[in-house]
Amino acid sequence: MATTSVRDRILAAALHIVGTEGVPAVTNRRIAAEAAVSLGSVTYHFATQPELLRAALTDFVAEETARLREIAESYRETGISVEDAAAITERIARDLTFSAERIAPFELYIQAGRDPELRDAAAQCFAAYDDLTVTILTALGIPHPESLAPTLVATIAGLQLRRLATGDGGQEIAVAVLQLIRGAFVPRP
Repeated sequence: MATTSVRDRILAAALHIVGTEGVPAVTNRRIAAEAAVSLGSVTYHFATQPELLRAALTDFVAEETARLREIAESYRETGISVEDAAAITERIARDLTFSAERIAPFELYIQAGRDPELRDAAAQCFAAYDDLTVTILTALGIPHPESLAPTLVATIAGLQLRRLATGDGGQEIAVAVLQLIRGAFVPRP
């Protein structure tokens, strides 16, 4: 059985606090209590709060993209269609529960708009999602996936944010993905 490192417990605590109460609730004392570590451990691992928030965001996205990449790789050999890929994307999005740890990245993306020190981490996160999307689109045989990936990522993130904010499913992600893919490659008159 693997033990969780102090650093990982601190990051998990930060994500949980951000996801339940927002960025202003993040204090070293609060993180130490939530992570069940000493106050000195927090400052030992993270000299500043922006450093802690950047690490929390980038670690979350690294784990998330690894999870999604594993799912994508499991379908690579089966030769699925674009329609099937869109349906899988929808299913994955709907199966995600909006736990505090899944709400936290949305909070941190907003905070990046206010905090230039967090902006680079947010850009790295979206780049990771873009890269994963390019990989999937390439496997599906979609031409010029680099031009479509950021729009797909933004659409999926936006629809997930809408689901979170309203509690309503709204537009299906599969429908939006298919519309974007089909619309991106329609010949222009």
